[in-house]
This record gives sequence, structure tokens and C-alpha cells, in this order.
Amino acid sequence: MSERKQHRVVIQVSENDPKIMNLALNNAENLAKFYEQSGEAAQIEIVAYGPGLNMVRSDTSPVKDRLAALVGRPQPITFTGCGNTMSAQSKQEGKDISLLPETNLVPTGIGRIVQLQEQGWTYIRP
Repeated sequence: MSERKQHRVVIQVSENDPKIMNLALNNAENLAKFYEQSGEAAQIEIVAYGPGLNMVRSDTSPVKDRLAALVGRPQPITFTGCGNTMSAQSKQEGKDISLLPETNLVPTGIGRIVQLQEQGWTYIRP
């Protein structure tokens, strides 16, 4: 019996633009649905950094309801936020910033993308 194929996709969000954020979420949902219907497994991670960190900030996210809805899927979509950006924005705005509870924090968003690509993940930037 053949082993079930595993797809791994990382999607970059580095712009503070709700259209880009929604496009990234549409891409992730469409991919997850496609692989579910194909009977194949998928890991999908959206990495937000720079101005795109607003996507996963608890105070500024224009897509927080969509993020919460995607986490409990059979093939979950994970969200990652950049610690460097969070520190810089916190200092710039003079307040503590928190990320949505669905978000994993990494030291550097671009470093996370490179790490995943080196592990064979497919890279997408909507």
C-alpha cells in the first residue's frame, strides 16, 4: 500500500492590506479543501511579519474571525507571527502588543520561511 502524500505549504503575509490577508486565507482554504478532496494530507502555515503582522495582532487583525474558524479544521492551517516585528511595533507604538491565541510566535518571520523552504515546503506569496 502506498504512503499517503503529505503536502507542506508556507504562505507569506508581509503587507498590512486586508485584501492580501484575505487572499492568503483564500489560498490556504482552497488548498486545504483540494487536498482533503484528493484524500491527501496537507500542512499549511501562514507566516506574518513586517507590516503583515497586523493580520495576527489581537488589536488590529481585520481577519481575526476567519483565523479562529480555520484552526479547528481536519487539516489545520497554522499561523505564525514574527517576534522581531512584534518588538519593533511595540516599541514604536509605546505599548505591549499581543498576538491572537491561534498564533505561534517565532524569533523571525523571514527566518521561519527560509527554515521551512529548506525542509522542502512550497513557498507562496499572494
